[in-house]
Amino acid sequence: MTDVTAGVEYNINVDGNSFLLNEKKFKLLTYINETESITEAAKLTKISYRTALNYIDKMETSLDIAVVSTRKGGSGGGGGTKLTAEGLQILKECKKINAIMELHRETNELEAEIINIDAEKGDMTLKIKDLELTIPLNKQYAVGDKILALISYDNISITLRPHKSSLYKALQPQNSSIRNVLEGTVTELKLKDETVRVRINVSGVDIYADITLSALKDLNLELGKEVFISFKALSIATLKL
Repeated sequence: MTDVTAGVEYNINVDGNSFLLNEKKFKLLTYINETESITEAAKLTKISYRTALNYIDKMETSLDIAVVSTRKGGSGGGGGTKLTAEGLQILKECKKINAIMELHRETNELEAEIINIDAEKGDMTLKIKDLELTIPLNKQYAVGDKILALISYDNISITLRPHKSSLYKALQPQNSSIRNVLEGTVTELKLKDETVRVRINVSGVDIYADITLSALKDLNLELGKEVFISFKALSIATLKL
């Protein structure tokens, strides 16, 4: 994964209005918040003052809100520009997403569709090809929404088939807080630093997990071996596409 400064774009939605916030616009808002000056923020963003005003105008027009608030100084100065409450909220949401992406720098990025929402149980079901996952309910989503599910490589646990591992029984959803236990086949083993990156094909979906060399030996993993992978529903971060 990468951070905002490497070119990530965010689709900002406010009351049904949307705007694509890219690298430079994100930086502009960040620097306005830090310097309280559009002129200084434009310099730090490496764009012209006119371009900065154009970015702000397009953002505010598209979202139908005020993103910045400018006050004029009197004879003694004191003027400046600040982000409005809405502007601060936009910046906060973008930073939150970026923090999640930084935390899960090496992740499985799975494009999914929400096929079921169970408000009573507080969860929803994602479908990725023939694979279904259960995650906590996010009330911002609706059935039919397309999302990106992010699962860190080191959040994936690997166990052997039932007759070779007593752990599997303990990992069954009804006996554990772990809701997602999936069967797959090892298709790649790659040494990376002091860990082994394992690619497992689960219902046509490639999922990666990082394990230690000792775990590789204990599990006696090899290409073509059938295994079970598991991960907590709370370990899945999501972004709406």
